[in-house]
Order: sequence, then structure tokens, then C-alpha cells
Amino acid sequence: MKYYFSRTLEMPFDTAIDHVTRILKEEGFGILSDIDVRAKMQEKLGKSFRNYRILGACNPPFAWQALQVEDKIGTMLPCNVIVQDAGPGRVEVAAIDPVASMQAVENPELRDIGEQVRASLQRVIESL
Repeated sequence: MKYYFSRTLEMPFDTAIDHVTRILKEEGFGILSDIDVRAKMQEKLGKSFRNYRILGACNPPFAWQALQVEDKIGTMLPCNVIVQDAGPGRVEVAAIDPVASMQAVENPELRDIGEQVRASLQRVIESL
């Protein structure tokens, strides 16, 4: 099972971050965390790395539902969306497939919520 869905965009990296954030917001997601992997690799390891950001996206109503049916599900939240340099003027945006990431949790109610989140994140990727 593929654990993510993605799309490559023709736009500058910083423009893509703004674009992805806006589309996530339109779909009901906020950004809880924003990890600049490039900066962290330089800071912690002294290594150069391509532009690569991990956006921790959360849709509060879905998170609330999931937490009501599975109290440890917070170990899998938020839903990560990456934006990474894919060459000159191109970026790849990839989002976790929450159904794939939660398949080890044997809770049918959680699967239903995961499928709703999957559909929402797929709409985000498709509309970029």
C-alpha cells in the first residue's frame, strides 16, 4: 500500500509553501508545526540539504473525532505534508495517507475517520 499521495508543481519553493498552506486552510486544516529540514540539517549536522519543509497539518474536527474513539491516536497526529525542491522551478508536495498510516490500529471507527481525512487530503493535493 502506498503511504502518501503527491503532486509536482511548477513554481518557486516559497510560493509553493504559501500555496499549499492556503489550500490546506480552505480544506479546514491549520498548520501546527513547520519544520525546515534544510535549516535543521545545517544547524545540527553542518550538512547542506535541498529545500524541504514538513508541515504538520491538523483538521480540528477530524482530530477531535479520532481522539474520541482512540485515545493514543495523538501519536499519529498531525498529518504531515511535505514540500520539497524537485529541481529548478519545481516542487513536490506529498501528503500522508492516513488510512495507510493507521492500518495497524484495529478500530473500525477510526478507519472511517481516516477515510474522511484521506479524501480531504486528496482534494488538497488534487487542487494544487
